[in-house]
Amino acid sequence: MEKDNIDRLFDNLQGNFDTEEPHGGHQERFLQKLQRSQRIVSVQKKKNTWWRPLSIAASVAILLGVGFSMFNASPTIDQQVAEISPEVSQTQFYFASLIDEQVKQLESESTPETKKMIDDTMIQIRKLDANYKILEQDLLNGGNSKLILSAMITNFQTRIDLLQNVLSQVENIKNLKKYNDENYTI
Repeated sequence: MEKDNIDRLFDNLQGNFDTEEPHGGHQERFLQKLQRSQRIVSVQKKKNTWWRPLSIAASVAILLGVGFSMFNASPTIDQQVAEISPEVSQTQFYFASLIDEQVKQLESESTPETKKMIDDTMIQIRKLDANYKILEQDLLNGGNSKLILSAMITNFQTRIDLLQNVLSQVENIKNLKKYNDENYTI
């Protein structure tokens, strides 16, 4: 019903709408008349022609920067080592995941009695990791690859042995504490 009223309204007003376009220069003439009658400064848009070349230059600079970084990206040390010896990359992944797992286990076992021992162990692990990075760099520099690869594997095994040793000592401390607490009478 409401739609019928709207349709009738438009049917009655048909032909009475102003659909003519103003003549060219209408806005300028209107602003001049307005300025004369009210002494208002004309409101004309100033054309900012400086932003377009500046935005184009910025876009070109960004594209050049991205393109240069993509084509000039140097591979990481791990990628370079993997190119020299893919077996080292696989071994490194295996040992690194094993070491990370044991470090997490060690950190979860931390108690006030074992905190100092665990902290010292983590310092030693970081030193061994720094030594491993030096070995990687030596391998990339073209040293005796068999000797360096052997040293890298020994480094991983040393870290694993250290973590296993500390984990067993932490377990012994926990058992000793539990045993002493059970034997303590009030």
